[in-house]
Amino acid sequence: MTLYATTSHTVGPYYHIGLTWLNRETLANELTLGERVAITGQVVDGNGDVVNDAMLEVWQANAAGKYDHPEDQQDKPLDPNFEGFGRVPVDAEGRFRFTTIKPGSVPGLKGSTQAPHLVVLVFARGLVKHLLTRIYFEGEPANVADPLLECVPAERRQTLLAKADASGVYQWNVVLQGTDAETVFFDY
Repeated sequence: MTLYATTSHTVGPYYHIGLTWLNRETLANELTLGERVAITGQVVDGNGDVVNDAMLEVWQANAAGKYDHPEDQQDKPLDPNFEGFGRVPVDAEGRFRFTTIKPGSVPGLKGSTQAPHLVVLVFARGLVKHLLTRIYFEGEPANVADPLLECVPAERRQTLLAKADASGVYQWNVVLQGTDAETVFFDY
């Protein structure tokens, strides 16, 4: 008997079929507690070419630093007006924009504290599995002691930092591969 390799499967673009009802570019409503922030950016490949079929999935804690998840057993309040989840497709130019609140700090391993951050999953055509990264906020004092940021070489950390422009909107891009500007992605 001869065995033949089967075709490989990727994570996209199938997430665009039948899953658009999960898209949510506004994670916080008018009753959500916390500082409102808008984050914009673009998804490009290593050559700088637009990736026009990507989708970002965003997970985060609320303003008090508590996740709306049963495993988060912290003695912090849940915000009934915030789920901490969004799914954001890019447009034809690979651009995205979403609004949320700045999350509070959450506990890390061994009694450490993590700086306010958003967890981001990146889905796109050609990826065998989604990519995992984070968005931190430039200028956040807690960044200097964040245990995960400390693991990232200093010269690569800027790929995880959203920078506020003159209007207060945070800018953060996803570079999928190939250059010194490649976004830091984490194993899981």
